[in-house]
Amino acid sequence: MTELLAIGTKKGLFLATSDDDRRSWKVGSAHFPGMSIYAVAIDTHGPTPRLLAGVESSHFGPSVSISDDLGATWQEPDAAPLAFPADAGAVVERVWQITPAGSGVVYAGVQPSALFRSEDGGRTYELVRALWDHPHRPEWGAGFGGQAVHTVLPHPGDPSRVLVAMSTGGVYRTTDGGASWSPANTGIKAYFLPDPWPEFGQCVHKVARDGADPETYYAQNHHGVYRTVDGGDTWQSIAGTLPADFGFPIVAHPRRSGTIWSFPLVSDGQREPVELRCRVFRSTDAGEHWQPMQAGLPEEPFYQVVLRDAMCADDAEPAGVYFGTRSGEVFASRDEGESWSSVAAHLPDVLCVRAGTV
Repeated sequence: MTELLAIGTKKGLFLATSDDDRRSWKVGSAHFPGMSIYAVAIDTHGPTPRLLAGVESSHFGPSVSISDDLGATWQEPDAAPLAFPADAGAVVERVWQITPAGSGVVYAGVQPSALFRSEDGGRTYELVRALWDHPHRPEWGAGFGGQAVHTVLPHPGDPSRVLVAMSTGGVYRTTDGGASWSPANTGIKAYFLPDPWPEFGQCVHKVARDGADPETYYAQNHHGVYRTVDGGDTWQSIAGTLPADFGFPIVAHPRRSGTIWSFPLVSDGQREPVELRCRVFRSTDAGEHWQPMQAGLPEEPFYQVVLRDAMCADDAEPAGVYFGTRSGEVFASRDEGESWSSVAAHLPDVLCVRAGTV
């Protein structure tokens, strides 16, 4: 079997492969050179793997391209696969998230904050109208990176349940297949608002689902790291032993409950690693305690940021963990963070990273 690492950057999509149990990597040349890839997915639900890439051209705008042969060829429909209906009065500016859900269903989160759903494997999409028409939408703000649905988490055991997160708006969920949506932010603080505990309006940076308990989620907020054990009804802080509570990604182990990884930054203002040290922090008890993992990572002063989708885990045993930086470096751990090695360097800004066995 081959491990595939899809690396989306500001100037193209790079595919890295490993055939020796993730000990060494071969990085190919750029697909979609010069275009920004903010979202990529490896869909292994079907008989053959399918790659989906959110491709953003400065001339032609955003689209979604598909490959059924691991990047040898790509297909893109003549008409834009993601487009608002005319009466919505909006234009898709960027694809921030692509999430395969099985049985041909693929979700796409976009900017401005909206959710699209495909039933043909990601070739065509329809707007999830109930979320777009939600009465809260006029009050959703824009984070520093824009106003976007950046997290889409279908429930693994119930396709009618989906949780999404947006910046800035918070966490929302549906239990009826998208016919209605409700905010799920109780306990998540929005320190920048007059009421720091609002029903919605939180700047959630990323949400991950626990690998073994589908009712447990972890959230990296704009200052704050949280856990819910009741599907989003209530959230509690788990930032206590982290050196800082600001950051962008949070990643959960694909199978083991309570194991999560984070890349904390000093603050919103500085946006650099704590003590200028390149360290991934891991918890094995659902965030009660965190430990720095840095063996094999750069030891010199490190200023780089890891963006919200530029960190992921694979489903191998033991789980691999990967992250890319805005300076174009990509690192891999084949032992759940205990040790790290370089996959690539000198790439363009890394925007997203996804891994899978193909």
